[in-house]
Amino acid sequence: MWENFWISLEIMGKGMGGIFVAILIIVALVWIMNRLGKEKDK
Repeated sequence: MWENFWISLEIMGKGMGGIFVAILIIVALVWIMNRLGKEKDK
């Protein structure tokens, strides 16, 4: 039973890591787009 528990925890951890990375990438893209948008306004 404990083996299954640890395996599921590991899978959940990888999923959380993937979501975290995806959010970081989206935030970075939005920041870059904002920077580019401000450059064009000048």
